[in-house]
Amino acid sequence: MHVYLLRRVLLMLPTAVLVSVFVFVLIRAIPGDVVTVMLADSKDADEAQELRTKLGLDRPMAVQYWIWLQNGLRGDLGQSLWTRNTVIGEIGRALPITVELSVLAMFIATLLAIPAGLVSAVARNHLPDYAVRMVSILGLSIPAFWLGTLYIMLPAIWFRWTPPIDYVPFVQDPVGNLRQFILPALSVGYYLSAITMRMVRSQTLEVLQQDFIRTARAKGLGARAVIVRHALRNALIPAISVIGAQTGVLLGGVVIIEQIFVLPGLGRLTLWAIQVRDYPQLQANILVIVLMTMLVNLVTDLCYGWLDPRVKLAGASG
Repeated sequence: MHVYLLRRVLLMLPTAVLVSVFVFVLIRAIPGDVVTVMLADSKDADEAQELRTKLGLDRPMAVQYWIWLQNGLRGDLGQSLWTRNTVIGEIGRALPITVELSVLAMFIATLLAIPAGLVSAVARNHLPDYAVRMVSILGLSIPAFWLGTLYIMLPAIWFRWTPPIDYVPFVQDPVGNLRQFILPALSVGYYLSAITMRMVRSQTLEVLQQDFIRTARAKGLGARAVIVRHALRNALIPAISVIGAQTGVLLGGVVIIEQIFVLPGLGRLTLWAIQVRDYPQLQANILVIVLMTMLVNLVTDLCYGWLDPRVKLAGASG
């Protein structure tokens, strides 16, 4: 297992380098560079060329990437071209907000999906099953950003109440922080729960048809013991894969939700960097998102090994 873990960590390095090359080239292919945005009201070509030279944008792209990579290996990912703050500092302020939103949304999704999926499977083709399936279909059909918009508009119309706009750190005011995050987390969590709910239901139905479940029932185990001790653990293995993949996507996919609820997270910072062509900030943001996604995938694989020891043996021997 240790060999498998080491191999996975080593594979993350070339993946991160390839992603950084792809991002470095792709964002510079967007029409209009940062100088064009900065000097939008100026037509002076000499001023534009002087600014490009000052920012180092007049050098060949390969040279720019090599300088950025060398500095990045030393822990220096550069400065924002607009704020002149270090990109690491900007990420340090924005990333905890996105992580908190993602974790809270995934917690809500898991809390809803696993019990609902089990109930739906056990009560197959009965009223609870139909209710859960209807809820999951609605969750898959309603976009998270539309649900978030409703969460803002309806309380404002009915109760003259709107969510707080100014961000409050959790350590400063836990209650105020959760009050601010609960609605965006519910917006994303409901959609994610619908996917996991259907996965848990289908896998539980499949597991309940296995021979070891019949054996457990033949030995006199009660229905609850069969579900909790035997069926649930095996049914969760594919669901863990879905949850892990969704968590990775969440880190970079909450841009619209952060924009709607005015949360200064990493997604909103990335959107701003795209709009103003802030190359260092955008490159660093995407690199951090990719690294965290790979880390989540690695943790997901380790959870596989905990739920199913055969995965450990396969990983160690492979």
